[in-house]
Amino acid sequence: MQALEQRDYFTDLSVLRDPYQYFEDMRPGGPVQWDSNGVLIVTGFEEALEILRNSEDFSSVISTSGPVVPLPFEPEGDDINAQIEAHRDEMAPTQLLVTYDGSHHLAARSLLNSLFTPSRLRANEEFMEDYAGQLVRDAVAAGECELINQIATPYVTLVIADLLGVPEEDRETFRKVIDAGPPPGDMEAADQPSASYALTFMAEYFARYIQQRRDHPQQDVLTELAHAKFPDGSTPDLMEVVKGAMFLFAAGQDTSAKLLGNAMRFLVEDQALQQRLRENPSLIPAFLEEALRLEGSTKGTFRLARRRTTVGGTDVPAGTRIMVSFAAANRDANRWPNPISFEIGRSKIKEHLAFGRGAHVCIGAPLARVEVRVLLERFLEKTSRIELSEAVHGPVGNRKLNYEPSYIIRGLERLNIVLTPP
Repeated sequence: MQALEQRDYFTDLSVLRDPYQYFEDMRPGGPVQWDSNGVLIVTGFEEALEILRNSEDFSSVISTSGPVVPLPFEPEGDDINAQIEAHRDEMAPTQLLVTYDGSHHLAARSLLNSLFTPSRLRANEEFMEDYAGQLVRDAVAAGECELINQIATPYVTLVIADLLGVPEEDRETFRKVIDAGPPPGDMEAADQPSASYALTFMAEYFARYIQQRRDHPQQDVLTELAHAKFPDGSTPDLMEVVKGAMFLFAAGQDTSAKLLGNAMRFLVEDQALQQRLRENPSLIPAFLEEALRLEGSTKGTFRLARRRTTVGGTDVPAGTRIMVSFAAANRDANRWPNPISFEIGRSKIKEHLAFGRGAHVCIGAPLARVEVRVLLERFLEKTSRIELSEAVHGPVGNRKLNYEPSYIIRGLERLNIVLTPP
């Protein structure tokens, strides 16, 4: 194995596919360390939490471009807020919700809050149960399926489309466009514009939806979005609503599909655990939280230091590019006893960082929890056994599983499973 200083988290494909040993090798050097790119990598739970909660000192402007992209300016002094704002469009050209800071972020986020009320999620859950039941019945009848692309991706795509009110005739088109692009942070496709194309493509559709509902209101979700107001009562620009809706549609899709695959892998590799959940489905939510802690589908997020500060005893100059590693913080032994073991019922398990924390905590987390739970319930209900396909992935002890080489997403490229009916 190469020495730590010879491995680059952002370019070494073996590390991107399996980051956990890399982060464990970092721990003896402390919870906050510099890498060879001049990026500050945060692996400690408390230190990660400190940064995520502190939007005064840390900007989210580089959360989509990543920390290895050079800044378009030379940081000057101990406070670079003015420089960030002067160059914001260069650092975040797509200007999505996840890159916003301060009052702009809070106002834009408020436009989507109505989508995640308990009543809205309950109504959406009816769609999930029907569609999940249909997908699983067909898969069990066939005796096998490829979970990620055949089941999970179509499922989460149509779930968010139903929640947002995307017309049925456009849903399959959206899915194909998103499927054709690389996942976020994919180093093998860094020079491909597919992700930007998908967002641009969807923006045209959502702009039409929102404008139509502003001109001709209906009793639907799109009308609520079209007529949503900022907290101060003002009406947002059309594109502000459009960007919020399309980001939610695109961002939640890949992460939820990968989460389904990561969670299912625990079940196919531990038949006793699988049977325990089959016999007691009420344990599925707790199982899912532990799966999120150990194998969340988002490895981390990125911040830019607005002004000079300290984290974990480390001096952080203004302009420092930071990676907050969820994958490492969620396995920090200082926070989680026996951190690499799978234990249902851990104390305060929902404090994990799989969905982030602070002002930018994942707005779609309530939806992700419900949609994954519902699909797992259907799989366990309609089977007596779920196994990994040895024909595709090899036998126990010699598995062949490929994870996407992304520095953001943690997810399998495919997961072929064999399904035995009751």
